[in-house]
Amino acid sequence: MAMGRDSGNKIVGISLLILVCLYHADAANHVVGDSQGWGFSVSYDSWTNGKTFIAGDTLVFNYQQGVHNVVPVSAAGYRSCKASSNSKAGTSGNDKFTLKKGSNYFICSIPGHCSAGMKVLVVAN
Repeated sequence: MAMGRDSGNKIVGISLLILVCLYHADAANHVVGDSQGWGFSVSYDSWTNGKTFIAGDTLVFNYQQGVHNVVPVSAAGYRSCKASSNSKAGTSGNDKFTLKKGSNYFICSIPGHCSAGMKVLVVAN
């Protein structure tokens, strides 16, 4: 029995849909700072040690709303503790960011917080 072109395209489409669903099903949520959350009491360099991060995983930043924020930044922004003018800060107290492949940088942009250690670099495979 010969398969028509439309049937072949449908099979390819269904196969891709299944792969996308499997990829997203494996995505993990990582609560930054674990039970202590996003604040001054965690060494975020140590927090990332021993953890595996994959592109598509979600970082969850839990903190007291109005006291902190979280901003995705560039490598330069991470080093200088400065967010660019077009950066959008998460301010909900429960902010979620999907990791992209490679280096992902986040800071608290409240003056003095990043320089006091509220910054995290997460490398996703």
